[in-house]
Amino acid sequence: MISRAERTLFGEWWWTIDRSLLFAVTALMILGVVLSLAASPPVAERIGLDLFHFVHRQAIFLAPAAVIMIGVSFLNPRQVRRLAWLLFIAGLALLALTLIHGTEIKGARRWVSFGGLVVQPSEFVKPALVVLAAWMFAEGSERRDVPGHFFAMLLLGSVVGLLILQPDLGQTVLTTTVWGAMFFLAGLPWIWMIALGGAGVFGLGVAYAFLPHVTKRIDSFMSDDGDGAASFQVQKAMESFQSGGWFGKGPGEGTVKRIIPDGHTDFIFAVTGEEFGILCCIIIAGVYAFIVLRSLHHARREQDGFVRLAIAGLAMLFGLQSAINMAVNLHMMPAKGMTLPFISYGGSSMFALALGMGMLLALTRKRPRADALAAEIARHRRKRQASSAEAMA
Repeated sequence: MISRAERTLFGEWWWTIDRSLLFAVTALMILGVVLSLAASPPVAERIGLDLFHFVHRQAIFLAPAAVIMIGVSFLNPRQVRRLAWLLFIAGLALLALTLIHGTEIKGARRWVSFGGLVVQPSEFVKPALVVLAAWMFAEGSERRDVPGHFFAMLLLGSVVGLLILQPDLGQTVLTTTVWGAMFFLAGLPWIWMIALGGAGVFGLGVAYAFLPHVTKRIDSFMSDDGDGAASFQVQKAMESFQSGGWFGKGPGEGTVKRIIPDGHTDFIFAVTGEEFGILCCIIIAGVYAFIVLRSLHHARREQDGFVRLAIAGLAMLFGLQSAINMAVNLHMMPAKGMTLPFISYGGSSMFALALGMGMLLALTRKRPRADALAAEIARHRRKRQASSAEAMA
């Protein structure tokens, strides 16, 4: 038992961390290995690998991911921001590298290989962009002499430009939506919100007109008799839910899962529905909802502008990605190729999510009143300096 009077680094961390959030995320990480045991053996057998190849790798990913998440959660807000800068610069460089030396899979260059290690840079750029945009929005709102909103737009533009060139429409839509929501929370006028929404709709129209894979996926979604791998998997996903019913067929008893090509990654939610039932899927969705709502509760109570926006942005990023994956499995939107956080198989996704949730845990920690007071004094000092600069001008 850890005493509140204990002044060690771990003792202070334990009593300031949101343990409910920590336990919920940990439960998802463990659940990912369990569900991988149900979903991945048919895929491994079909492509000639050891039956439990993906299960073993998912379990191997789990330990370093947990270490990363816990380690990052020890950071203070300033250190989180510095880490975000390092991640963003490295991730942006790797995003550019994918266009030159990227591994092409299904017509897209989203991965870069280092020996036997395959990395998807966009996964690491997303949480870094959210944290940096939050900082710039906060600075722009508090200091009139800092064009924070403009710099935040530059960051978004650099990321979205590289994502479109890969191309990766799913990550582009996710990143832009979260960025726009943060812009709105930072005090964006309604006219800007309408303009950004219009630009988003126009961008989707252009993608539909000029990107064949986007056209094919949207047409398959809109048509009941659509063809192609994405449409086939969605149809089989719906069959999985129907086959499992409310309580599922039992672990290892699924049959539809055996013919879903991406049953261990993008469509693991459907495999869960077949073997463990719709009730289990509802519980999993409830865990994701709890994490998002708990985080937004912290954001609502936070006084520091940067921390408030960063918490909200990271929570929305996590929640929206989860919702998109589940919606695709339920045939509620076109296939996006997006993983279910901590449950779908994938090293890049697991480590990037661990970094993002580590940042979220760090920012939602209880901070001493003195730190909050110091931040408030610094904010007022910056406002006075900005006012003095305007008066002199």
